[in-house]
Amino acid sequence: MRPFAILPVLAALVLATPIASRAQTTASKPLDVSTMDTTCRACDDFFQYANGGWLKRTTIPASYTTYGSFNILADKNNAVLREVLDSAARDKTAKIGSPTQKLGTFYATCMDSAAASKAGIAPIAADLEAISRLSSASQIVPLVARLHVAGTPALFGLSAAPDAKKSTDVIAVVRQGGLTLPDRDYYTKTDDRSVKLRDQYVDHVARMFTLAGESASQASREAQAVLEIETALANASMTRVAMRDPNAVYHRMTFDSLQKLTPRIDWSAYLAARGVSRQAPVNVGQPDFIIAVNGMLQSMPLVSWKAYLKWHALDDAAPWLGSKLDAESFRFEALLSGAQEQQPRWKRCLAETNASLGELLGQAYVEKTFTPEAKQRALQMVENLQAALRQRLATLSWMSDSTRAQAMTKLTAFTKKIGYPDQWRDYSALQVKQQSFVRNAVAAARWSAARTLAKIGKPVDRKEWGMTPPTVNAYYSPNFNEIVFPAGILQPPFFDPNADDAVNYGGMGAVIGHEMTHGFDDQGRQFDAQGNLRDWWTAGDASQYKARAQLVSSQFDAYTVADSVHVNGSLTLGENIADLGGLTIAYAALQKSLENKRVGLIDGFTPDQRFFLAWAQIWRSMARPETERMLVATNPHAPGKWRVNGPLSNMPEFARAFDCQKGDRMVRPESVRAQIW
Repeated sequence: MRPFAILPVLAALVLATPIASRAQTTASKPLDVSTMDTTCRACDDFFQYANGGWLKRTTIPASYTTYGSFNILADKNNAVLREVLDSAARDKTAKIGSPTQKLGTFYATCMDSAAASKAGIAPIAADLEAISRLSSASQIVPLVARLHVAGTPALFGLSAAPDAKKSTDVIAVVRQGGLTLPDRDYYTKTDDRSVKLRDQYVDHVARMFTLAGESASQASREAQAVLEIETALANASMTRVAMRDPNAVYHRMTFDSLQKLTPRIDWSAYLAARGVSRQAPVNVGQPDFIIAVNGMLQSMPLVSWKAYLKWHALDDAAPWLGSKLDAESFRFEALLSGAQEQQPRWKRCLAETNASLGELLGQAYVEKTFTPEAKQRALQMVENLQAALRQRLATLSWMSDSTRAQAMTKLTAFTKKIGYPDQWRDYSALQVKQQSFVRNAVAAARWSAARTLAKIGKPVDRKEWGMTPPTVNAYYSPNFNEIVFPAGILQPPFFDPNADDAVNYGGMGAVIGHEMTHGFDDQGRQFDAQGNLRDWWTAGDASQYKARAQLVSSQFDAYTVADSVHVNGSLTLGENIADLGGLTIAYAALQKSLENKRVGLIDGFTPDQRFFLAWAQIWRSMARPETERMLVATNPHAPGKWRVNGPLSNMPEFARAFDCQKGDRMVRPESVRAQIW
């Protein structure tokens, strides 16, 4: 039930493939030269060159932690979805159980702040009472199951996913979890900033307990207990970098075997509460973590466990339990993010509705904005990029023929999902009532979890989507070997039907190439055409790949953000490889589209220059220092500046386009220049 820190981008759009045959004199000019800073040499800092004018004139709005092209598009698009939800909320004639009724009621109960303040903590009172009645350590995990059923994260996680080594089957997955702060390092680092933040966290937990009715002394004791348990969980947790190795997080076993490893965890009771058979196979992503939890159930006092579980029940629902708890919840989030004001309630409720009823909202969105013809035109562009990658694979000098053949097979097997699902999700079993929003959110979480866990032991449904249609984003799934482009991203500034080819290939084309390259990044390359975790590389080719990837990792390790905090090249490696590969593939596709065409200057820039400017301008952004530090620790994507300057400085094509010379900052020396795909 926690509100999303970054709202999903929901938008109206227009889409078409690039119209290469149209005379360039009639093409629109979507690149805004007023946002540039031509006093900065393109070959010194291309991000500044492309976006310096915008950076100089722009201030981050008070309620934002980051601001840029994505946020601007989000504001425009959320206004469209707000109209959909406001209309649904006003419709008193909607039939009970209809999409309009479910969307309208869910959103309206979320928006009812007066009812939330009146109810206070009543919506979670039963959970808090159940926690207070705990009398032995053996009851802790069954209580965790109760919280999990309601959608409240605590201690560890249970979900369902394709078996990494048998991708046709869905198995149970047990993962580490149970932390409140953004990452394990927030608990383990000993620098002054980290120590101060942990003190502020304890103060925040105590404040929340006090607002929930506890005495100041009890709240202080319990806040310290929460930190103690979460610190122990953090020390047992794998790092984000370690978890990037898919083999390191694959440990298939039976629940009987897991029970022997963790005798103090009553898996039978837990699974019964979650509706999962004990006979189901399970992948335990981090066995050492679960073993540590098993030990903590004995070593940690029961009173501390009560405080921990009570905290997670309270913290999860706090934004919707009245103005005081909501305000305190935001106060601490602002310490982490630097936000100066809270997002308006309608934006937060829109995000909650999209998270819980995403394909109902998405279906309404698609009906208004995205046609089957647009879907077909988008597919054509994806296929153009797929052909460009196929040609690149065919000519790679460092790859052997045997590995190349497997790579070609994998590329050919890509499933391409465009715009929206062919089969919409069925929400008929979910009831949304005129009740507290917390209870509606719990009902949605309960329905979603049951639906997910029911897949265990069944064949994988490859028609399902992992994002809602209005989302401005895209993804590659190694288990499904699929590339997915929701309708929300197939619009300006990524894709403009009136723009010249160079702009569209530098925007959406590079995004498409990015997702395709994920199939061959440091993680994706370890999965085969069917989505199975299998080594299909020769030893020599794998060694070549790792050496080339290490150049990318080392390059980004050297970049800094706020307070000289370094980007983590290992954490961001997959995304950085995908950026470099995506740009390389999209550039090749652009050259193909321009063959035998006379193309002049637009705004004084050549097509090649406009290609690179388009990429730079979609990544224009700024962030608060607090958010930058948090993202460096938790986000597998590098900051926008380095997503521009990083890959482009490896590309001779960029250097030629802007006449950059050896020694310029945007030209990496050949000895450290990265080139993979």
